[in-house]
Formats: sequence, C-alpha cells, structure tokens
Amino acid sequence: MVKAKRILKWQRDPEGMRIRILEAAKQEFATHGLAGARVDRIAAKAGANKRMLYYHVGKKDDLYLAVLEGAYEQIRVEERGLDLEHLDPPEAIERLIGFTWNYFIRNPEFLALLNTENLAKARHLKRSTKVKSMHSPFVEMIRTVVMRGVANGDFQVAVDPVQLYISIAALCFFYLSNSATLSVIFGRDLLKKEARDERLDHMVALVLAALTGKSTAAFGNSKAMKHRAAAAHSDA
Repeated sequence: MVKAKRILKWQRDPEGMRIRILEAAKQEFATHGLAGARVDRIAAKAGANKRMLYYHVGKKDDLYLAVLEGAYEQIRVEERGLDLEHLDPPEAIERLIGFTWNYFIRNPEFLALLNTENLAKARHLKRSTKVKSMHSPFVEMIRTVVMRGVANGDFQVAVDPVQLYISIAALCFFYLSNSATLSVIFGRDLLKKEARDERLDHMVALVLAALTGKSTAAFGNSKAMKHRAAAAHSDA
C-alpha cells in the first residue's frame, strides 16, 4: 500500500518530478561530466528512483541531452527579455555583453556543460531537434541591432551577427573558464569584484570600438573612472 501511494504521488505531478530530475542532473553532469555522472546520485538528489527517472526522461544519454537543451533554452529565454530592439544600438550591445558576462558568472554549471560537450565534439547536441530553432530568433535580434546601428551612423561595419556573438561569448568564456590558471600565471585574483568590473569595461570598450571605428578610450575610460570612484566611496 505504501509503495502504491508513492507511485501515485509522483504520477500526480509528472512535470514537477521531471523538473527536479533535470535540475539534479544538471548539477551532476556539471560537477562530474557525462562519464563520471551517476544515475543513482541524480535519482537520489531528485527524490526519485531509477525507474521514475527512466520513465520521465529516458536513459543517461537522453537525460544529458535534455539537460543541455534546457541550459540553452534558459539563456535564450533570458536574452529575449533584454529588450535590445528598443535601445540605441551601442547601448543594446553593451547590455548584451553585460548580460552574457553576468549570466556566465551566475551559472558556472552552464560553462561546465559546454566544456563537457565540446570535449565530446558536440556528439549529443547533434541529436537535438530543438537547439537550432532556439538560436535563429536570437541571431536575428542581434542582426537587427547591428543594421540599425549602421543605418543611423552609430556603427561603421555591418558585422555578421553570429561572429559578433561568438566574439562576445568568447571574451567572457575564456576569462572565466581559465581564471584559476590565469590568476596564478599573472599573480592576480581575476575573480575579485574589481577585476571582474575591469574585465567587463574592457570587453565593452573592445567590442564597441570594433563596431564604431572609435578608440577603446572613447568607451573604457569613463567606465573605469566610475568604478574607481565607487571603490573610493566604499572605502571612505
């Protein structure tokens, strides 16, 4: 009788159980990679068992792909809320850079999942029927911002929106995913707040300089001064 009640409970909330399984799986795959992840641990963290896990998601590879798809969907959904189409083009690009940077910082498991899947040569992502469709509207959103910038004279070059986003993501991703080794090599704590703020300023200045044809000094100095002033105020 107890067993029957337990089955009825999770069957009454299948979506809730699926969400718990995917969240537990995301943490497991991010921490241990696909090879090191254990279905037993995922089931235990989700308050499930293997049979429930297979019922809701499928085998381990299917679960991993569902986690990947969910990770991409989450960032694309949040990007759509940035309202870039209603901002001046330089402000829109700055907001996109800031969002990407802070999203990566807030979601280190996303970076870990990307590392795992790239080591696998995107073998699992190639099976996805969802990921490509998620990215098409996002690319068009960036393209629209760039074309508006060129049309009103803010930008000098109509860059490929895919190349632009890859450059933005790369500037953020490399710094964060290699911060441990780079901090040792250069003798700096690259993850302290001042260093993160300086990095964001640098990325914004670099990208906007490339788009506008202006010097990075036109964008970086004022921001750096603001951060220095804020730091001085906090120390006072």
